[in-house]
Amino acid sequence: MKDEKYYKIFHDNLKWVADKNNADKDFFSRHYEQQTPDYLYIGCSDSRVPANEITGLAMGDLFVHRNIGNVVANNDMNMMSVLQYSVEVLDVKHIVVCGHYGCGALKAAMLPHSFGVLDNWLRNIRDVYRFHKLELDGIDDVDLRMDRLSEVNVKEQCLNVIKTAAIQESYLRKGYPLVHGWMYDMRNGILKDMNIDFESLLCKVQEIYNLSDDVKNPKYFNVYNPPKPKN
Repeated sequence: MKDEKYYKIFHDNLKWVADKNNADKDFFSRHYEQQTPDYLYIGCSDSRVPANEITGLAMGDLFVHRNIGNVVANNDMNMMSVLQYSVEVLDVKHIVVCGHYGCGALKAAMLPHSFGVLDNWLRNIRDVYRFHKLELDGIDDVDLRMDRLSEVNVKEQCLNVIKTAAIQESYLRKGYPLVHGWMYDMRNGILKDMNIDFESLLCKVQEIYNLSDDVKNPKYFNVYNPPKPKN
């Protein structure tokens, strides 16, 4: 059976190549030589959330990692390798964890059912629900509760980014990357910055998850240089 939609992809690809070459004859050779993105984007695999399109960034501007539910799991070697490579090799300035409202993974995580092998992955999100159970159980509307779970999931995944040695050591040495949390609303196409207080979270994380070599540098980590108590 010949699937016309499948073969159309290759036809459209050739048209795209021709359009790029007509506008800039060095387009592909320039991008082949190197990439210098300022951003690492960690998002959901959902096909309705295309990273470059929703940010308006061009090819080469965004280093992208996507998985189900935009999870940053410490035992996911793919995720951890992407983090280290983006920081140590690409020298990104910003790391973004982007969630989205209406996420199927978060909806599944809220249901008291088994989804087979997917349960192992959804446990990361169910753990987030456990951390915030009191707040979430206080929201009667199921849709609003799932929206809030999406938001707190982004914050928890930002914390998981900050817990890593690559981010702590890079920030201590260079003052970047900064970690951000975003929400994308599929209902209207709008991106929202959740205004994650990166430095404050970093100080709190360092109390327990300190993986940097220079652990007593007060320039960044005020937890090691607390203010003197007032008399």
